[in-house]
Amino acid sequence: MRISELARRGGVTTATAKYYLREGLVPPGELTSTTQAQYGEEHVARLRLVRALLGPGNLSISQAREVLSVIDDPGDDMFRALGTAQMATYGAVEDVDASAALALVERSGWRIDPSSPEIAQLARALDALEDAGFTVPDLVMDSYIAAAERIGDAEIEAMPTTPSAALRYAVLGSILTEPLILVLRRLAEQHASAERFG
Repeated sequence: MRISELARRGGVTTATAKYYLREGLVPPGELTSTTQAQYGEEHVARLRLVRALLGPGNLSISQAREVLSVIDDPGDDMFRALGTAQMATYGAVEDVDASAALALVERSGWRIDPSSPEIAQLARALDALEDAGFTVPDLVMDSYIAAAERIGDAEIEAMPTTPSAALRYAVLGSILTEPLILVLRRLAEQHASAERFG
């Protein structure tokens, strides 16, 4: 297929498809002349993936490039590859006081790496709540922890067994399902409000 068809099937404009090609996010097609190339189904799939990473995934071009490079070549150490891909989605992590975040994780009983960037993100989230003067009641926080644990357990249980498929699942799942989880939470609140208040 030509680039106009690739763009149409990928859900982007031709100019956007060309931009992603120039940026190296989508591999080049097979040249048929000096100014023409043919593209296949793998290009459509990659274009859709890039669109998802940059749109709902909210990644920058450079973050998407890093994530895609790990997906394309994860190497032998899957744990390291997953860490590299997830670090690409966070950007720079500044120093924060992580004591409240570590206390909350300890309260949850989870086994985690205390130096993981998620601890800094949790610390920033807790700081924002404190700055706003908003306290999450213990019962609600316990519900958040229990729901997150159920989600994590289900996602790990469903993880494919081949290394490249597992990496793709883990990286894309963490990037692309966070907006889904947020919307489902808001819909669940709507439902709970309707049930409680009529």
